[in-house]
Amino acid sequence: MGVLNVTPDSFFDGGRYASGAAAVEHGRKLFADGADVVDVGGESSRPGAAPVAEAEELRRVVPVVEALAPLGPVSVDTVKPGVARAAVAAGATLVNDVSGTLFEVAADCGVGWVAMHRKGTAADMQRDPHYDDVVAEVHGALAELAGQAERAGVAELWLDPGIGFGKTVEHNLTLLAHLGELVELAEARGARVMVGTSNKWFLGMLASGGPKAAPGSERAEGTIATNTWAMSQGAHMVRVHDVAATVQAAHLVGRAAVELEGVR
Repeated sequence: MGVLNVTPDSFFDGGRYASGAAAVEHGRKLFADGADVVDVGGESSRPGAAPVAEAEELRRVVPVVEALAPLGPVSVDTVKPGVARAAVAAGATLVNDVSGTLFEVAADCGVGWVAMHRKGTAADMQRDPHYDDVVAEVHGALAELAGQAERAGVAELWLDPGIGFGKTVEHNLTLLAHLGELVELAEARGARVMVGTSNKWFLGMLASGGPKAAPGSERAEGTIATNTWAMSQGAHMVRVHDVAATVQAAHLVGRAAVELEGVR
């Protein structure tokens, strides 16, 4: 899944594709680089991001979805029912929902739904997040969302552990270490797993080794490493900014898996 932020304030590429023309051009490039899905978002979900009025989010998102939908599968990254419905009408086939609330909208529209775990909101999720058992709590919450989606009639369900959304560095690493368990949980429910680590703050913290995160330009190695790990653990999709590099990594993981199966 290639990330396309049509926003001025997203944490990694905010403002780079804020104009419709630049967004469509970049979306075309993401498909050309090998993206299976392009994820269009008009409201930043980074910690501390300001909310965007629905009319403005519609203005940003709908024309871009409409332009890209003929080229391949497009998802809409939103928490607003009205934006999700308008994007689907424009051609989106997947609702990527960090709030975990739009299952009824996805079911009603007949499209897929990504249920992500988030503790808190953009305004407060990184203020000292706490879990007694992060794996059990996140997996339990996603299982509950899966049940709600099934009862609503969602036909295509994805589960996302929400790396970086209300989690410390240690929480994120623990969830990645136990990713295989989430894959098993998802597949038992007829769902699939999506993981998004691309250029996130915790990778900057690991890269710097100090109290301040390294800038986004120094997070590429950690991004590829965590995406490769996620794929090796059975994740069905990774959400990334650099599609070309991730596609190359995916091919390497796939070849290694084939070779390993042959040895067995």
